[in-house]
Amino acid sequence: MRTHLVWLRNDLRINDNLALNAACRDADAKVIALFIATPQQWRQHDMAPKQAAFIYDSLLELQQALADRGIELLTQACDDFAASVDLLVACCERHRVDALFYNYQYELNERKRDAEAEKRLDRAGVVCQGFDDSVMLAPGSVQTGDGKMYKVYTPFSKAFVRRLQLALPACVSAPKPRSGGAVKVIKAAERFDYPMEEYDRERFPPGENAALQRLRHFARQPITDYCVARDTPSVDGTSRLSVYLATGVLSPRQCLHRVLKEHPRALEESRLFTWLNELIWREFYRHLMVAFPALCRHQPFVEWTRHVDWQRNEEHFTAWKTGKTGYPIVDAAMRQMKALGWMHNRLRMITASFLVKDLLIDWHEGERYFMQNLIDGDLAANNGGWQWAASTGTDPVPYFRIFNPTTQGERFDSQGAFIRQWLPELKEVPDSDIHQPQRWAEKNHKRLDYPSPIVEHKQARKKTLDAFVRAKNAA
Repeated sequence: MRTHLVWLRNDLRINDNLALNAACRDADAKVIALFIATPQQWRQHDMAPKQAAFIYDSLLELQQALADRGIELLTQACDDFAASVDLLVACCERHRVDALFYNYQYELNERKRDAEAEKRLDRAGVVCQGFDDSVMLAPGSVQTGDGKMYKVYTPFSKAFVRRLQLALPACVSAPKPRSGGAVKVIKAAERFDYPMEEYDRERFPPGENAALQRLRHFARQPITDYCVARDTPSVDGTSRLSVYLATGVLSPRQCLHRVLKEHPRALEESRLFTWLNELIWREFYRHLMVAFPALCRHQPFVEWTRHVDWQRNEEHFTAWKTGKTGYPIVDAAMRQMKALGWMHNRLRMITASFLVKDLLIDWHEGERYFMQNLIDGDLAANNGGWQWAASTGTDPVPYFRIFNPTTQGERFDSQGAFIRQWLPELKEVPDSDIHQPQRWAEKNHKRLDYPSPIVEHKQARKKTLDAFVRAKNAA
């Protein structure tokens, strides 16, 4: 009997899993699956403890779903990617595997790991098949007229949509139960030797069934209001699907097809396209990471920005991390992330801009801190977002465009509903002063248990502009 092995990584689902589907096409083959935890590598990549816990819980659900279809999921652990290749090869030898099926990961270390695995398994006579599973369109398939990767998002997006309008990427079905029937889960997935923190299971219920249920709900009605509601952090106006996409519990193709099933003209109607546009941003950053591998090494895309004289100020950095900068919208957002492992997308832009443009602290520091805390942490999206905010990446916000944190708060949380939720020390401050609470305290002779602003925005803005101009002139 032929034996097929599915090497699972960031693809913890049975529906629309290209590698799993391909492995199961041969009805006569025995199919087994393997997940290898690499805690030491996760530490190097700053995986958030909440994300590790979410992956573990989703893995347990996947293990049962596969067992119901007659597929055993083996779980093993080792320190790093090099050791994981040894485990994979040993597993193939032990189970006399004829073919390996896996879905590509596009980060540089992961690509090197996969190349080494294919090289060794090829020598052992194991056929390897890889698939572009975590994207709608494969990296390198959306290019400029001269065959290069787009460096600006808007033309990339237009070209991407044209490709989708010509032919949608297919969604594949979950595997049917194997002829031998269900198998027993002899041993649940071993708990990772990695720090794991509890997370809000009501907000982020683990597993594929929960992800599909949330997608169906969002695609019916909330998506129609997304273009308006998405910028108001006090409103539950986002999909909250990012954690499922980041860990592969859900595929972007499933998202695309579900939205188009509910709203067939979503690619043409701007109001409905707004959310799909966010998915295309996700694709843009993945395609860029493959075209420009230096991004995986956290290198700035704009060369001259290497010369920016970033400030090293631990007091300011700590204030930013702990939500004590004296700017309420920034502080509320940072406390939200610390508590939930998640932050509203608009607030990610505001807090990143504040760290880089008001405090003039190196964006690498913020990028790493986000990865260490976000349950939906994703290298491509996180790096892309930070380089956008820092004006160091491809198609970034211009360096002279600097968010005013007070104005941003007034615009997106005008009555302070979100701020009061995360800054209870400001509960007595009226709406008119919620974005400048110290002004109210001084005027009314009150004492607040809340800091004054650690920098004055106007002065900080000038300092940042000067630093960027010097860097540009030095290039």
